[in-house]
Amino acid sequence: MERLVNSAKILGFRSLPYTAQELVEAAKRTVAANGYTECYIRPLVYLSGGGWNLNIDGGKPGVGIAVWEWNNYLGTEALERGVRANISSFTRHHPNVMMTKAKITGNYANSFLAKTESVRLGFDEAIMLDPQGYVAECTGENLFIVQRGAIYTPNLAPVLEGITRDSIIALAEDVGYAVVEAQVSRDQLYAADEVFVCGTAAECIALREIDFRVIGNGTMGPVTRSIQHAFQDAVHGKHARSAEWLDYVESTVHVPLRKTGSA
Repeated sequence: MERLVNSAKILGFRSLPYTAQELVEAAKRTVAANGYTECYIRPLVYLSGGGWNLNIDGGKPGVGIAVWEWNNYLGTEALERGVRANISSFTRHHPNVMMTKAKITGNYANSFLAKTESVRLGFDEAIMLDPQGYVAECTGENLFIVQRGAIYTPNLAPVLEGITRDSIIALAEDVGYAVVEAQVSRDQLYAADEVFVCGTAAECIALREIDFRVIGNGTMGPVTRSIQHAFQDAVHGKHARSAEWLDYVESTVHVPLRKTGSA
């Protein structure tokens, strides 16, 4: 919710009708009202009236929160097998064209174009390069590569700072892996021992093939597997970090709710 508030500020809203903590409580009430034990949360700040003049000051902000049941974004089988990806012909937004640090609905036209192209070509996901030609992220996930026991991830300049990304970095460091933020080139993907992606919807998924090149041995590697298991434990209340990372929805029984919201 803090990222939602910051995204609204980046877009240009001068104020919001609710604080981040009030939005957290509203999300928990929405989940409880729908009776879900596991679901996706989509909070949305929108321009209410006046937006037709393309001036954000012409209207006022409204807020809506939707929740719905949603199984793994890339498919249940993907959790074990991993997925196939390709380098998209569409470039990730330039930071001075669309604000890449804000989760803005309009930014996703870029992802729609890339994802649709890749699926029509027979892949499961698209990898997008930044305007300088380095790896940025996928259409809805942050990306990591594993090489000789170290984990690398693209630096923050061109990517949306995913909350799941932050969680994965913390979990990886907990078990002794060094995580380095750096520019990642396309050819580094092909030569990596492992490649995996993460996001609120996708969770933690291996990429077993990129541009028809098999990554590692073509299955989920040991580093990805250990981090995936740690992540699943964390979000289901079975990890040492669960007490810090989980919140609870008031209902007949306490149900852990991920603080990540929509990433």
